[in-house]
Amino acid sequence: MQVQSYLFFSNGQCEEALAFYGKVLGAKTTFLTRYGDVPPGTPVEPGQENKVMHCNFTIGDTQIMASDNCAAPGAGMNGFALSLAPATVEEGKVIFDALADGGQVNMPYQPTFWADGFGMLVDRFGVHWMINVAKPM
Repeated sequence: MQVQSYLFFSNGQCEEALAFYGKVLGAKTTFLTRYGDVPPGTPVEPGQENKVMHCNFTIGDTQIMASDNCAAPGAGMNGFALSLAPATVEEGKVIFDALADGGQVNMPYQPTFWADGFGMLVDRFGVHWMINVAKPM
């Protein structure tokens, strides 16, 4: 069994987020379907036809799924964080700063007792991230 993350973008920003993660993290969209792609006769909220109904994207070897959650505009994302493990402190800092652009830093990127580099933030789309470069064992 595999557990995968599913992100619901409540403000219709899924496609914008995919482009941002592609630029910042090298994410690759592997599948995308829109609400307008549903079979004829299936009800779709007016104005939602071009919003993302479902997509898969990868960051490194990890697959994540996402969509625009058209039913709950303005709802935030809470109760989870995606954790990245870059190979070096420098790479971690670059990723942290890029994800933090337009977002909110909850814990600045810095050395800790368990990591050579660690920081927490919420990106401009409301997704919580932890960047962790573990100390060598």
